Amino acid sequence: MGNQPSVPVPGTELQVIGAGLPRTGTASFSEALRIILKGPVYHGGTQATLAPPHEIKSWIKLLSHWPPKDASEEKLVNTLLAARLEGYAAVTDMPAAGLVKEMLELYPDAKVICTVRDPDAWVKSMDTVANAATLWFLGVVLLPLPGMRHFPSYINVLRKQWGASL
Repeated sequence: MGNQPSVPVPGTELQVIGAGLPRTGTASFSEALRIILKGPVYHGGTQATLAPPHEIKSWIKLLSHWPPKDASEEKLVNTLLAARLEGYAAVTDMPAAGLVKEMLELYPDAKVICTVRDPDAWVKSMDTVANAATLWFLGVVLLPLPGMRHFPSYINVLRKQWGASL
């Protein structure tokens, strides 16, 4: 986590769902959870940008079917979510923070903790990130990078999840 993605540990059960938005201390919170829970933590931002390409591609597929339009899509979303979080003690950051309802259905005993930040400082911080993430030429620049070449598609499904333009 942080400078490198976490690796799942088979048999580890999800105990904590971090419901805080990005830029609310989710990386620090993830590190604290890793120490306290003695297990790997799935920090969405780190995993999406630094993990193998299948990570970001699985989120793109999941969020392409969210919110589910029918029972079969709901089953697909839950199956993909469970597969993505298998072996982690906790999950933080987006896109998981926007799927708390779905995660509680899968992990009813998990605790939900929401990190917060001053709203004005949060908006300013997110503007900086969103502006960088939506540059028109980003897809071309990231094309040579195996995992990151999918980042523009990932940003598009996150926009859909947030229900707004980033």
